Amino acid sequence: MVQTQDKSATQGTSTAQASAETPARPSTQDKSTAQDSSTAQASAKTPGHAWTIASLKREDNRICRLLGTEYPIIQGGMAWVANAELASAVSNAGGLGIIAAAATPPDILEQEILKAKSLLKPGKPFGLNIMLMSPTAEAALEVAVKHKVPVVTTGAGSPGKFLERLKPLGTIVIPVVASVTQARRVEKQGADAVIAEGMEAGGHIGELTTMVLTPQISQAVKIPVVCAGGVADGRGIVAAFALGAEGVQVGTRFICCEECTVHPNYKKAVIDARDRSTAITGQSLGHPVRCLRNKLTAEFERLEHDNAPASEIEALGTGKLRAAVVDGDTEWGSLMSGQSAAMVNDILPARDIITRMFSEAEAILAGVRA
Repeated sequence: MVQTQDKSATQGTSTAQASAETPARPSTQDKSTAQDSSTAQASAKTPGHAWTIASLKREDNRICRLLGTEYPIIQGGMAWVANAELASAVSNAGGLGIIAAAATPPDILEQEILKAKSLLKPGKPFGLNIMLMSPTAEAALEVAVKHKVPVVTTGAGSPGKFLERLKPLGTIVIPVVASVTQARRVEKQGADAVIAEGMEAGGHIGELTTMVLTPQISQAVKIPVVCAGGVADGRGIVAAFALGAEGVQVGTRFICCEECTVHPNYKKAVIDARDRSTAITGQSLGHPVRCLRNKLTAEFERLEHDNAPASEIEALGTGKLRAAVVDGDTEWGSLMSGQSAAMVNDILPARDIITRMFSEAEAILAGVRA
């Protein structure tokens, strides 16, 4: 186990940029009248469970019952990171481990699924994340069908066709969404639950923060909501549940997991991260990605500032995630990570990470209820 000094004491704050970038708001009439008139609409779209904190206990939690897990926690489907070793470790520890299909060739993906099955304890579930914009998404779907993967999470696209293919087979399908509109759409299409991912997350992100997105989606749908983006400890779990979620998805924290096979340099970069250590690149391409700051992100920012051709920007990112994960290149590799990296201080087994997070959450809730 590797431990480092707590980062909270060394993190500073900076507000100059925020104040400089915040436009003045035009004056408006008192909002109370408008708010009163919208009460009926709000109540009509708000399920009763949205205003109570869901239970963390397996028998009372809809996510646990749906997935067959001990804890309502899903490990994020991080490309090149979420493999059989990590997924099986999380599932064996009581959560739902996920293998990331990303752009993996189907034969290699099939090997990962078989490996995960060999590592799983009897009765433990696992899942597969399919990135819908990937050129191998259709092939990944067929692999999931062939091997009867119990849970599929989707992202970066509309999962309608995938739901049509998987639901008749009894597969649990949980799309990752970044807006209320998307959440409502996938609920109508038959999704079993939805993952509301805020822009604090690592990798491909949307525009809304977790704090804003989660309660709106919790109000808008009746299926269970899983909160993602910025969750790394028990405080994050309690906050997520207070916002209406019934589970959490965690990615960055599991990078610094003993069973995670990423290069040690990658793990060290996450542990060394501070509150402003991430950057968002690729916004000019319409596919923003959050990573730890390094020479690669600086070059992305330069190209985007200079309005470089999209082909040049895309070429810069080719092979960079593998460079970080496999080769440990922390300067020119793509160190995809969420803002929660600033709260990761050690490397622990998956079981210890999960039990500590939920012990913290239970202690906080006990204090609130007292």
